[in-house]
Amino acid sequence: MKSRAITQAMGERVDVVVVGAGLSGLCAARKLSRGGVSVAVVEARDRVGGRTWSREIGNGVFDLGGQWVGPDQKRVLALIDELKIQTFPTYCEGKKVLELDGKVATYKRSIPSMSIPHLIQLTGALSYLKRVRQRVSPAAPMGAEGAKELDAETLETWRSRFVKSSKVSGVMDAAIRTIFGAEAKDLSALYFLMYLSAGGGLLKLSEIEGGAQQDRLIGGAQPLSQAIAKELGNGVRLGAPVRRLVQGPDGVDAITDQGTVGGRYAVVAVPPALAGRIEYEPTLSVGRDQVTQRFAMGSTVKVLVTYEFPFWRKAGFSGEVVSSEGPLSTVFDNTSHDGGQAALVGFVVGAQARQWSVQPLADRQRRVISALVRYFGHDANHFTDYHELDWGMEPWSHGCPVGGLPPGVLTHSAAHLRKPEGRIHWAGTEAATEWMGYMEGAIESGERAAEEVLRRI
Repeated sequence: MKSRAITQAMGERVDVVVVGAGLSGLCAARKLSRGGVSVAVVEARDRVGGRTWSREIGNGVFDLGGQWVGPDQKRVLALIDELKIQTFPTYCEGKKVLELDGKVATYKRSIPSMSIPHLIQLTGALSYLKRVRQRVSPAAPMGAEGAKELDAETLETWRSRFVKSSKVSGVMDAAIRTIFGAEAKDLSALYFLMYLSAGGGLLKLSEIEGGAQQDRLIGGAQPLSQAIAKELGNGVRLGAPVRRLVQGPDGVDAITDQGTVGGRYAVVAVPPALAGRIEYEPTLSVGRDQVTQRFAMGSTVKVLVTYEFPFWRKAGFSGEVVSSEGPLSTVFDNTSHDGGQAALVGFVVGAQARQWSVQPLADRQRRVISALVRYFGHDANHFTDYHELDWGMEPWSHGCPVGGLPPGVLTHSAAHLRKPEGRIHWAGTEAATEWMGYMEGAIESGERAAEEVLRRI
């Protein structure tokens, strides 16, 4: 069906108001528009893209937010193909670096090199995680066997029963911190298993080749959102944070800093933690309120260091690092697709990220470069540029890459992640059932919310 004209004019009414111009909200708006529905997208930021943000740095374009896509992420790959955006593989040839207990070692396989007893325990833990997470449906985690017990304890406590080695725990913690921006003690064991199930397992979420970090987009990830926004035309209003959503018998009014825009329905496509900052009239259900109030955003600082050439490749390193020490939990080769700008990207996450920005910039930079020297040698001192973005300091994100739930929420309130509240529907990557926390999940949840609305109009 041919799209209807879209209006952004504040004070006017449309069929659907979409809150948030990240990839989820924009995909919802596009599906609605293509279904013949008039849409207005209101966004607090002065840009589209949400947790994707691409910038020119040196001789390349780099992502300060989400950047990778994996081979199993069909929706985002279809969108990339539709928009004729090219991808290229993340460099992963050569030695990987593992830092545990103050010691630096190298390995080449998916699983780090360890002593035979530790290796047996790590492979056993991964096998056990696979069996358990396959019993947890992302759409209905509360229906899993032992769900109440799993949701009653932290991931740290639950894991301690089948992982006794501090080395194995260190490797797993580095992966957990990077994936969630949180510590194992912050997360419900059930939430962790639900998340693994949605993304195909811990190895799939952590790896490059065949995993979630396999490919990058030439020109960055934000152009996906920019292209959709261009299609929607003047239907996207920037700099318009929504303060209140007022439901009446015939529709929903979104009160923003630029005025009011009304719709028959609304799609809220921002993280639950931010959705909880909106005032609702009438108030939301207790279950939904629990979700928004307790869905804490992860703590992540993304650090980009550029060089004249990728010296680590010449030395036989892939650029990939896993560290339990920090400040960087993981590192990847982030060189531009044409090799014109060499770069490494690393992540300060979890507890360390929460204290990062209070330290002087010179100290932060010194700690990062010192870590890179430990991993790749003294050539790491000769960087050309240093950039970092603390997503916890972003007022319209309050964290990255994804929100996480502590014990005691899922079994009582999981259904409310996606259950409409009157005329309000919920999107955003945290509300996905596939690849939540990723661009794939953002698209899936946005399109699902749009389909819900289309069935009601």
